[in-house]
Amino acid sequence: MSLTSLAKRFESLAATASVGGRMLLGLDTNPVPADWTHITKIDPEGEKKLPLLFPVYLAQTSAVSVGGSQDVTEQNTEETFALLADSGTPAFHEPSEASHVTETTRDMADFLAVPEVLNGDSNALVGTLGKGLEYVRNDLGPSMLEDKIGLSIGGLFDSRAGDFAAGMMMQEAVFEAYIIMNLDSAAAREANVTEDNLLSPQEAKERALAAQHHLESEIIYLEYSGTFGEDEAVEILEKIDDAVSWSRIWYGGGLDNRRDVNRVLDAGADAAVVGDVFHRVAEVEAELFEQARGELDAETGREAIEAWVTDAVDVADTDAGRYLSTIPDVTQPEQRATEYLAESLAFALAVEEIADGLSDPTAADIERAVSEASLPGRETVANVSGADAGLVDRVATGLLSAHFDVSSEDQTAARHLAVEL
Repeated sequence: MSLTSLAKRFESLAATASVGGRMLLGLDTNPVPADWTHITKIDPEGEKKLPLLFPVYLAQTSAVSVGGSQDVTEQNTEETFALLADSGTPAFHEPSEASHVTETTRDMADFLAVPEVLNGDSNALVGTLGKGLEYVRNDLGPSMLEDKIGLSIGGLFDSRAGDFAAGMMMQEAVFEAYIIMNLDSAAAREANVTEDNLLSPQEAKERALAAQHHLESEIIYLEYSGTFGEDEAVEILEKIDDAVSWSRIWYGGGLDNRRDVNRVLDAGADAAVVGDVFHRVAEVEAELFEQARGELDAETGREAIEAWVTDAVDVADTDAGRYLSTIPDVTQPEQRATEYLAESLAFALAVEEIADGLSDPTAADIERAVSEASLPGRETVANVSGADAGLVDRVATGLLSAHFDVSSEDQTAARHLAVEL
């Protein structure tokens, strides 16, 4: 038997075993963990900020999706992954453009998630993917292979090296089959979803079946982009849940309270996806810090700061409270939000005190001052999230470097934070 025949036989047997394992034996071969029930979307663009002590918030979510559609670049994507690297929470990459995928993001991301829009135009389903594969085949793939083996392979294998890299990346990737149902969203505009493309629950079920059995999409994603789909979304989720068994079902759009999250999970979604409400936590912190810096200082005790927070705002009605309320496993989200906001304020006030004690510092002066300070947040970040406590020092160093306009590797962190000294 020829090598080609053996390869064909092997591929056929592997495909049969895979389908049989999924459908006949009920084996869960989906690489997306079944216990992920809450996903937080983080957008690298400059306007979307992170909370100061973001690891304590992210410790409550199942995983983080990194990606966005506006003002996202290779640089700010890599910066975002660098910040998340020591957070203790799994992070995967959901790029809107192929150029956002770099060797650095590939190394840092748990996996690459490739979107496929089931109810948009053909470009949204295969055209964008084809463009991305061309980029991997011609640019990213060969350079990654050459970096791994330490020599140029173009002359040895010509275009086959790029084909191999593209094929391997697609084998490792996770595919998200999107059903977009909000015509006023950027996602709908980019995928050319019109009124005629909106799906009934039965049509959504049929697309979901095609996604699972033909496209082999690991995730079927019902997307309402910033608005809650109410009864319509619930009915669609119930239909999709009735149809698929292997693909994970995710819902995203307008989730900022526990009631709505429970509705979509009860309807059949495996995971609820939130994004905007998480980024708005950073805005809450910035506003509270501006109020607090005239009334509190680094010597104020934690209980006093918590009391100040509860007097300053209705914590349950802040985005910190809302975000934590979207995570069913979090008990007493209002109390948690109060503690986290107070800890962030104590941290910011301590960093401000460090700044007051410095005059025209160098990068080394800043790093020394941070290392010698008793910074709030170190113990909390380590205990709550299991993250590297050094992440707190890097955030402090970044804020101080930006404040004094000192060049530092950690200065990039400040660009992703809303609080300014």
